[in-house]
Amino acid sequence: MSAISFKPKKVTKKITSHLQDRASDVIMNRFGLTSDGKKKTLEEIGKKYNITRERVRQVEDAALALIKKSNAYKGEQAVFEELKQLIHKLGSIVAEHELLSYISKDQTTQNHIHFFLVLGDAFKKYREDEHFHARWSVDDAMTDKVHDSLKKLYASLKDEDLVPETEMIKKFFDQMKDFAEQYKNEEVARRWLSMSKSVAKNPLGEWGKASSPNIRTRGVKDYAFLVMRRHGSPMHFREVADAISKTFGKKTHYATCHNELIKDSRFVLVGRGMYALAEWGYKTGIAREVIQDILRREGPLSKDEVVKKMMKERYFKKNTILVNLANPKYFKKNKSGLYTVV
Repeated sequence: MSAISFKPKKVTKKITSHLQDRASDVIMNRFGLTSDGKKKTLEEIGKKYNITRERVRQVEDAALALIKKSNAYKGEQAVFEELKQLIHKLGSIVAEHELLSYISKDQTTQNHIHFFLVLGDAFKKYREDEHFHARWSVDDAMTDKVHDSLKKLYASLKDEDLVPETEMIKKFFDQMKDFAEQYKNEEVARRWLSMSKSVAKNPLGEWGKASSPNIRTRGVKDYAFLVMRRHGSPMHFREVADAISKTFGKKTHYATCHNELIKDSRFVLVGRGMYALAEWGYKTGIAREVIQDILRREGPLSKDEVVKKMMKERYFKKNTILVNLANPKYFKKNKSGLYTVV
């Protein structure tokens, strides 16, 4: 079912029918209202008519003013009211790319809708800036509230944060405070979040700062981080490479994966070919060094306690731990039968 009840091309034909040929041609080409849907630059149109870019802009502005004064335009106000109500339904402020693709996937149809947005007095365009994508609003107060909440949401995130979508939406609504009940749904929240250039979601649907490598995945090591984080425990680099291929459809060679993991501080080699995430608390170093660190930190421990704590910090086989612990050069038992560092 179509998101709109009117035929955009028919409406455009009606409201531009009174324009002179050159003015009509400038409007059609500037907004991509021709059959090929291509928008032309001021320069391209200027060359066609042998006039300056500035003159083309003047012709365009004059043509838009003429349309807005015409009876044909006044007769189509139901179309503009329908668009206004649609934007209200979508959250009162919506990113241009979201709005146009919601109405139609067809580029030419999108161009006609964009033309109506430029013409209609009810629609206010906010150009793309460092924080947000280009967006259209029909409610100034709601726009200020959404802008402010998105900036506060970004400020509340740490660089490494990865937040599930439902939790991100809750965080966002916590920032919004008082607003109309009709907008308290996940679809509207997702639409508002997609306006932001500062927060974004990764290919697994987790949200965070757009600048984070966990969100803007740029290569094997970033994909590896996401699959290992989802897996939740150490993985062999071959498993990691296979998981990247399966999850993201990115064919990954084992050697490439191994090389990327070993260079990145987010990963710790915890066994032969086995990697863990540094954030899990695993330690680097050979078995003996890790045992020494644990005993210096925790004090005397039983054999079972050493094994248990070692398993949390490194991915060693139990026998490897016991063989090292039995080396009298480095470890000894106290009177209570607990192990200490020599």
